[in-house]
Amino acid sequence: MSDEKKAIPCKVVLIGESGVGKTSIISRYMTDTFSSTLGSTPGANFTTKTVFLKNENQSIKFEIWDTAGQEKFRSLAKVFYKNAAICILVYEITRRASFEELKKYWIEEVKNNGAKNISKLILIIIFLNLVLAIAANKSDMYEFEEVTEEEGVALARQINAIFQSTSAKDQNGSIDNLFQNLGRKFLHPNSDIGNDSGNNSKNRGTQLNSKNGGKEKKGCC
Repeated sequence: MSDEKKAIPCKVVLIGESGVGKTSIISRYMTDTFSSTLGSTPGANFTTKTVFLKNENQSIKFEIWDTAGQEKFRSLAKVFYKNAAICILVYEITRRASFEELKKYWIEEVKNNGAKNISKLILIIIFLNLVLAIAANKSDMYEFEEVTEEEGVALARQINAIFQSTSAKDQNGSIDNLFQNLGRKFLHPNSDIGNDSGNNSKNRGTQLNSKNGGKEKKGCC
């Protein structure tokens, strides 16, 4: 029997404001590629990837939905993150507005999605069983940072989420690490996997070297 047949299906949804790099995160994870010319996602894109978690001796089939962040698509996005097992909330460290919208809008949307005609107790249970992650994206642009890592970690702790600084541009393994932790957390939802945010910090040495080498133009992803 193939790993594909053995794999446990797991619906993953990336949400957040337009332009924070959700599509680029998926591109890096799926094909290990990066493009600075990716446009905004119209509606949603879907892809799958089956991975084997060696330490767990288990394969997971990630069913990944990349949702649009533009305001005109927000009502449509609810269709795609309904019944998700994992939700990755993405913001851009160089854009405080994207972080504020995560707090003000997107987290509440995840909590309230599908809440019609169900009790508050059931809603709380659904939210607690959902594996959450916060991806602080574009960490390669540390010198333009508007949201500190400490703020991201604090928000992750508030909602019991895994925190990971990510960069789709730099091939630093941060995105693979995020999905590995999410897979393990999916299999063991009551564990503290990924909660030690100090192990998920960005590579400050690399970014400081870039800073000392001169300012870079602000990228897209």
